[in-house]
Amino acid sequence: MHALNLQPKSLSLSLAERLADLAVDALIDEADLSPKPALVDRRGNGAHTDLHLGLMHASALSLWPAFKEMAEAAIEFGEIGLPLREAVGRIGREGEQAMLDTTGGVNTHRGAIWALGLLITAAALEPQSCNANSVALRAARLALLDDRFAPRPLSHGAQVAQRYGARGAREEAQLGFPAVTQRALPQLLRSRAAGHGEQNARLDALLAIMTSLADTCVLYRAGEEGLNTMQLGARAVLDAGGSASLGGRRRLHELDQQLIALNASPGGAADLLAACLFIDRIASGDGLIQGVF
Repeated sequence: MHALNLQPKSLSLSLAERLADLAVDALIDEADLSPKPALVDRRGNGAHTDLHLGLMHASALSLWPAFKEMAEAAIEFGEIGLPLREAVGRIGREGEQAMLDTTGGVNTHRGAIWALGLLITAAALEPQSCNANSVALRAARLALLDDRFAPRPLSHGAQVAQRYGARGAREEAQLGFPAVTQRALPQLLRSRAAGHGEQNARLDALLAIMTSLADTCVLYRAGEEGLNTMQLGARAVLDAGGSASLGGRRRLHELDQQLIALNASPGGAADLLAACLFIDRIASGDGLIQGVF
């Protein structure tokens, strides 16, 4: 079910509402995409014991008000600066609490709130300039600002990033989401151009992220062994022809089994795939401007 279906067809959506719809759609499409290695999808729970597809859907829908409010804050402030950064941080924390209330305390989309929140804000600031690099650059400028009110205890991802010297979610955003702009989006476009079909193209985009991302979710759950297995396995799938080929499908199945055995779920890569799908839609003009002006 898409967030857009929750709105009457006759209703003229505001820019903030449209961006929130596209963000929720990206999260739901990421969750539904199958077969993802060791992640929740239509087949099952992957390496998780506390997550399932219905919970992922409910979590995504619970974030719609926060996403809308972030876009509205961008429109209100009108420029990148500390007031906007701190407003987005506050809204993100409120959105996270709404998510936890919905999921019974299970962290389903904390990383996605950070990534998509920044991208929604960046898109709302300049809706007429929504190519991938422009949006990512504005999001990076916002991420570089320090939110004085943010809680200081390190998340699991930040702790792991420090321990292994890896780039965490914050650094990924501050660099302009290179895993999305330099790997996922180009692979998505290549696979589409090759006629591999949308679902296979999205799987290939996820795998492209996994080939190089120091996924802190994997590091937290399975250490360097898990990370190496993820990166090498994802590269093997793409080298075998990708998700649309028989050889690639066999390698994908092997990677799924290996990561589940290690209890290694690439949640960071999944968050960035949702970011990729969001950017792809707004960059292609998939209704962002149409129906708003």
